[in-house]
Amino acid sequence: MIQNVTVEIVSIGTEILLGELTDTNSVFISRTLRDLGVNIYFMTSVGDNEERIASALKIALSRADIVITCGGLGPTIDDMTRSSVALATDRGLTFHQNLLDQIAERFKGFNVKMTDNNRRQAYLPDNAIVIENPVGTAPSFVVEQGDKAVISLPGVPREMKFLMTENVVPYLQQKYQLGIIKARTLKTAGIGESALDDLLGSDLLENSNPSIGLAAHSGQIDVRITAKADSEKVADELIKHTELLVRERVNKFIFGAENDELDQVLADLIVNLNRKISIAEAGTEDVLISELSALLPEQALKAFIVKTPDDLYAHYDIPTETNWRDMANAISAQILTNDIDVAIVIISNPEIDEGSDHEENTVITVQSRNNSRQRVYGFGSQSELVKQWVRSWSMSAIWQMLRESMSND
Repeated sequence: MIQNVTVEIVSIGTEILLGELTDTNSVFISRTLRDLGVNIYFMTSVGDNEERIASALKIALSRADIVITCGGLGPTIDDMTRSSVALATDRGLTFHQNLLDQIAERFKGFNVKMTDNNRRQAYLPDNAIVIENPVGTAPSFVVEQGDKAVISLPGVPREMKFLMTENVVPYLQQKYQLGIIKARTLKTAGIGESALDDLLGSDLLENSNPSIGLAAHSGQIDVRITAKADSEKVADELIKHTELLVRERVNKFIFGAENDELDQVLADLIVNLNRKISIAEAGTEDVLISELSALLPEQALKAFIVKTPDDLYAHYDIPTETNWRDMANAISAQILTNDIDVAIVIISNPEIDEGSDHEENTVITVQSRNNSRQRVYGFGSQSELVKQWVRSWSMSAIWQMLRESMSND
């Protein structure tokens, strides 16, 4: 019988709150727990303050079976996890001479003199289960509190990953009947999140096992199907059944699954359909052209690149008073000749980042013989968003139009 075990992850360190450190540890821990069949409903970040850490731990213990902390086990005065766990669980600290001896041996092996402050690391909450750390100098531990537990791991990623895999996972497997959680991700393009949500329907989206979650990116939405079961075989069967239902409703928007990438899927589609596309880019440093030219044969792509939007007016004989939206439409109509199947025009202001009040600093038009789509952004090509948004949205629109052309053929 599978137990419904819940975990809360508490990452400790002021540097996380200040944005100086990205919390990749919680990502690793959550993925590891997911594959064990453990539910994670909360992740908390808290700075280096004993009372605030203890408060966060008490809250976590009130709503989770297991609390896993990460960080704050070093030798310095701001490493407060040991004392905070003791405070949160109403116990004192016990000195472990054997742990100090092990730490001293490791420093000796490093040919480094151990300082007195490392003695702090040998103090653990009373009655804690010691997790020895053979790959670092920070001992870890488990404090069992009734039917609950706090597991404290170091913040150094290499040490955390080793102890999580070698110690924490076996501890959880021995303590609980966890079952297994498996997931499958379907990738969609050419549809917005709200429209996709509506097509899938509440009967699928509100199902608890398997559950379905949507993750939106620019030009792409992932549909994640997650199943929990006693065995991998049963989980696979649950996922397979739900995937069939998903595909019945939204299959025309699904371009791949798992590790499939839209750029390669699009390039394969263009080649397989023997289609040719034409792209005109101004001000973007050929963000889309450079991407597709690396994937497509030369005969499948016609490209025109200029440095500024002003260069487009003269080249395509467009009146200078024409706004960018209309200019993009006019140019796409010109380059959509008999031998071109899809025309793409990208115009971006090379002098603007994302701090402008003007709403038309980047314009994208994608046009086929039967359809036309346009997207406008307020940021200009100095913004890091340009490469991400222009690339992904354009490819999404091109892929969808080519899929539609297949239906019309």
